[in-house]
Amino acid sequence: MWIEANHNRYHYDHKGRLGLRCKVHLETACITFGVANAVERWLVDRAVLPIENSLGGSIHRNYDLLLRHRLHIVGEVKLAIRHCLLANHGVKVEDLKRVLSHPQALAQCENTLTRLGIVREAVDDTAGAAKHVALHKLKDTGAVASAAAAKIYGLNLLVQDIQDYSDNVTRFLMLAREPIIPRTDRPFKTSIVFSLDEGPGMLFKALAIESRPLQRQALPAHNESTNGFPGSFPYLFYVDFQASMADQRAQNALSHLKVSFCVNLT
Repeated sequence: MWIEANHNRYHYDHKGRLGLRCKVHLETACITFGVANAVERWLVDRAVLPIENSLGGSIHRNYDLLLRHRLHIVGEVKLAIRHCLLANHGVKVEDLKRVLSHPQALAQCENTLTRLGIVREAVDDTAGAAKHVALHKLKDTGAVASAAAAKIYGLNLLVQDIQDYSDNVTRFLMLAREPIIPRTDRPFKTSIVFSLDEGPGMLFKALAIESRPLQRQALPAHNESTNGFPGSFPYLFYVDFQASMADQRAQNALSHLKVSFCVNLT
């Protein structure tokens, strides 16, 4: 099985765990928007997509990818993320005027970087930031990336664990072309997205499905602008709940939600 993870080569050192106990060959060569396309084009079997971080919050553009591509969520894994400050050899922390990294990584290290007085600049991914610093032999610019990226691109590891909190965890989704068959003999999580025909004010009624024995885990709300005109800003609600669609109670709850409240339910 071939799995593709977002971001550049050796983004973080979790390749084995991302395999979710499968025998896999893991390629990490795409930025975020490329992984879903790679699965749809049969270049790889599955994609691993970060969706939420305990410090940086929801990754909204990746939620959008779930709607734009006809793929299915077939797995989930939570991984501890350890960020490092990297620079070329001979460069000291006090020499750095700016640092490059993915916006989520920069957000997760905000307090540390502010204390160091380094200007933050967002780029597509963490390993790409490390590669850029090494390739251009920059002396006043560092990168926030993994220790593995330092080895790959020949950079010096100036500071380890620069994330603001030690419990920095990212939740990843595994996407595939075909769904897994729902069962009732083990725990399942179901993910849905919906909009409401009367707007977000009706959300409390829509969530009456939670009175059924379903455990909701997350409810990110995303404001999806369509054409920029007043009144054209529908909200999309993403919900994860612990239930299998093989369970009749879950089927009934979603049918009630779709018929009674929703413009669209996916």
